[in-house]
Amino acid sequence: MGTYIFRRMLWLPFILLIVSAITFALGRFGPGDPVELLLGQYSNPAVVERIREQRGLNDNIALQYGRYLSEVIRGDFGESFKYRGRSVADLLKKKMLVSAELNIAALIISVGLGVPIGLYAALKQGTWVDTAVVFTVLGWQSVPVFLTAPAALLIFALHFDLLPTHGWGGFFDTRIILPALVVGIPGVAFFTRLTRASTLEVISQDYIRTARAKGLPELAIRRRHILRNSLIPVVTILGFSLAGLAFTSFIVERFFGIPGVGNLFIESIFARDFPVINAVIIVGTTLFVLANLVVDLIYPVMDPRIRLGGSYGAE
Repeated sequence: MGTYIFRRMLWLPFILLIVSAITFALGRFGPGDPVELLLGQYSNPAVVERIREQRGLNDNIALQYGRYLSEVIRGDFGESFKYRGRSVADLLKKKMLVSAELNIAALIISVGLGVPIGLYAALKQGTWVDTAVVFTVLGWQSVPVFLTAPAALLIFALHFDLLPTHGWGGFFDTRIILPALVVGIPGVAFFTRLTRASTLEVISQDYIRTARAKGLPELAIRRRHILRNSLIPVVTILGFSLAGLAFTSFIVERFFGIPGVGNLFIESIFARDFPVINAVIIVGTTLFVLANLVVDLIYPVMDPRIRLGGSYGAE
């Protein structure tokens, strides 16, 4: 296992090098000058040139990228163009915590409801219950966030006056309920469909029929064989969902005024704040690569027939 992890981790620097080079080049050659945007339409050309010189933006692209890489290796993503005097690392730390809290709450809703509903629907295959579940989750999944968010505000905040409409107070504050529901409900539909499809595939396997033919209790069959094996695809998606905890919900954060990474990322795009944009992409890529590795390590625990390195059922 140690050798496998080492081989996988060797790819991480190359992936980050490619991703950082592309994003850095797009930031330098893309439209719009961040210094001019920072100073406004009445900026003084002499001041613009002085700031560009101070930040090293007049150097050739290779020199700029090499300097940027040396700083990133030390954990320094530079200074924000928009928030002058604020380092990108400090900005991201606070924003990532907010986004992570929101997405953890949404993931609890998605998995906590989606997996049991999907299992129940699969076990009721062919009945009206299965049809009703499939019809309902398809409806949930087809409605975009920019429609569910105002609908939730109209129903729970304006009409019934049960929940606050915007702001942030942490994981245990009531202001997290509405955005968590808006993010989590489509996830319920997704995990329901994924769990149902995976469970139906497992139920049709020969070892399930063999277990029943041997007279094993139905509860034991469902718990030891059906549930454990049907959750393998769910674990895959769950791993990538955990990796994206600090970087998803861009629209919801903007809509509800939540000071997370999503809101910061959108503001950075409009302000051409390339240090922030580059940092978000690099950190996000790192988390997704690590999540992929963690998911691969969990597979053999879920199903002993799976071996690290891609083999299945072989020693």
